[in-house]
Amino acid sequence: MALIESGAVAGQGISPKRKVRAGEIFTLDMPPPVDPEPLPEDIPLDVVYEDADVIVVNKPAGMVVHPAPGAPTGTLVNALLHHCGESLAGIGGERRPGIVHRIDRQTSGLLVSAKTDRAHAGLSEQFAGHSIERRYLALCWGRPDRADPRLAGLDAVGFEDGGWIRVDAPIARHPQDRKRMAVARSSGRHAVTHLRVLESFGPAGAAFASLIECRLETGRTHQIRVHTLHIGHSLIGDPVYGRVRAPSRAVASDTLRERLFLFKRQALHAATLGFVHPATGNLHEFSSELPQDMNELLNLLRRND
Repeated sequence: MALIESGAVAGQGISPKRKVRAGEIFTLDMPPPVDPEPLPEDIPLDVVYEDADVIVVNKPAGMVVHPAPGAPTGTLVNALLHHCGESLAGIGGERRPGIVHRIDRQTSGLLVSAKTDRAHAGLSEQFAGHSIERRYLALCWGRPDRADPRLAGLDAVGFEDGGWIRVDAPIARHPQDRKRMAVARSSGRHAVTHLRVLESFGPAGAAFASLIECRLETGRTHQIRVHTLHIGHSLIGDPVYGRVRAPSRAVASDTLRERLFLFKRQALHAATLGFVHPATGNLHEFSSELPQDMNELLNLLRRND
């Protein structure tokens, strides 16, 4: 059907829905095969750390980690193949060379890739064992408050020392929308997020937005975005799991209201990444400042207060 719709098939009255009769002749112009392996592309990288075994990069929002339907080129993998050269080819698989974890396309921040088989095995083991230190900064709607009776009443929510809120809720594919994830009541993969409020914005007791820190105990697809939605505090700008809840003019300037409305990506940044180096055994920890778009919105929230 795809070949017919693309014009590659020629014949009398050709149509994807028409039945073919015996003896009819059609001409097929086969398109060139698509290379199944990603190719190197000269894409600038913000390299935070690099040695013979690993490379840590600061991924910008909008960049896909590895080629996939809808994003066959321009990915982090394409950039890494160009930056690292032939040494990266085949590490951990031809389709996703060097990749041991990923962050969403519109999420910015730190990501580590392996440059050797030894590093790939060592980092993969740490991710599987949930020993990697991963902390995110995010802007969410409202204020996740331990004193909120609705929040305290959720079975998935617990409270820890230091102001941390623990969300322990399994995640699976959404039953009606396969592009979304959702908290699963009776199935799904184990998922735990720890979060705490760093700053809140708006009247006391009625904050309309907060800067939160999130620490991942597990690493499931869209985990932070799904868990913050589950507790009623979805991320600002999230096009899939959030909705605009701009504050009233009584508590926010028109400029701030407009910026909140126009922020079109989830306000989520992978700010801290820590792991044991798979070759040396030394503990490495890296940090990344907020990108410009989140930092500008945060400063606007602070000025409004």
